[in-house]
Amino acid sequence: MHNTINKKYALVLCIACTLLFIVPFRSIAQADSTTLHIELSYKDYMNRVINNNLEYAVERFNVNISNARVEAARIFQDPTIALDWAGNKEGRSINDYSLSTELSKTFELGGKRKARINLAKSESALTTALLANYLRNLQADATIDYLTAIAHNYLYKVNQSSYQMMKELSTADSIRLSLGSIMAIDAAQSKIEARVIQNELIQSYAERENALFLLSMKTSSDSLFWPSGELDNPERLFALPDLLTNALNNRADLLTAKENINYSQKALTLTKRERVMDIDLKIGASNSYVKSGGFSPEGTEVFAGIAIPLKFSNLNKSEVKIAQFELEQSELLFKQVEIQIQSEVKQAYNQYLSLLRQLDNYNKGLLEEAKMVLDGKTYSYSRGENSLLEVLNAQRTYNEIQTSYYETLYNCYVALVELERAVGFWDIDI
Repeated sequence: MHNTINKKYALVLCIACTLLFIVPFRSIAQADSTTLHIELSYKDYMNRVINNNLEYAVERFNVNISNARVEAARIFQDPTIALDWAGNKEGRSINDYSLSTELSKTFELGGKRKARINLAKSESALTTALLANYLRNLQADATIDYLTAIAHNYLYKVNQSSYQMMKELSTADSIRLSLGSIMAIDAAQSKIEARVIQNELIQSYAERENALFLLSMKTSSDSLFWPSGELDNPERLFALPDLLTNALNNRADLLTAKENINYSQKALTLTKRERVMDIDLKIGASNSYVKSGGFSPEGTEVFAGIAIPLKFSNLNKSEVKIAQFELEQSELLFKQVEIQIQSEVKQAYNQYLSLLRQLDNYNKGLLEEAKMVLDGKTYSYSRGENSLLEVLNAQRTYNEIQTSYYETLYNCYVALVELERAVGFWDIDI
């Protein structure tokens, strides 16, 4: 009678455990299958980023603005025309009056207009270089987001597979408990492990969805994209001297620093030329009218004049000194950028090589061996030849190795992206 009650209790426990695991797993799987994702290749994703990213569109306007400033610098100063009227009033009547017209214009000397045009052109070139540098970083950041989404999907599948296996093991333990093959503590332990992995699965699902949201943000879209690319073992090999040479020739920020020197030189030239005096020329005519029964012209005067400013302000050379200091500052900045680029390339190259070596260790059978151990421990446990603890240890080891492998694979791709970002060329394909 007592054994019958125990068997009934174990059977109820078996059914309850099965339902307890099946329902949450189905809810997660259902959420995964019903969420609408638009499959997107890496090439299409990058095209969307370049064409639709709003921040990049804002930066492109800076180039248009700088080009418009070049056109604005070509404008000549406008002449000025003046009309004057003067009258001699006695009582309520006007006895005589005069009308005068004057046309004046300021003529710039010392090539100021040409210097302004050259400065505007230099600013336009600097803005174009800044846009190229922005695009370099945007491509790298967007690629890393794409890689992150793929990596989180891999980690989600690892947890999903682990949960599925532990759920099946827990269900089998419930049946074995009902048959009296194992103790209740072992069935409870497998149930607890399954619930722990279930929480990890829920968390990895949320992290994967959040990674997908970043793709939408980079493309400035409301749609939720699904990366169709796969991460294979990268086999790109580089020679460090070639990378350093390419970096010094291609890095957009180095070109920006060089254009900044050119801009500072043009600014110094303009500052010096603006110290050259200008002249104002004017011509005009004046007519006087006298009241004699009616107003009649008395005479016409024609005049011309020239005005030359006295540039006492040129005694203060602070503006020239400021422009000179800014030029020297930009030259030092250029040298610093060169040193920084060489350091970045060397660090990125070493990091990439290190991760390639780590990845090579995983490709020498480490994953297969861990899976073989897990399968063997699981099979032995089903035959009652080892303990549940050995299965759980093998399961954790296999999960950790899988997770480490995908994280290393992801980091290796990120290192490749950072290396190409540091060098300044781009041929990434996923």
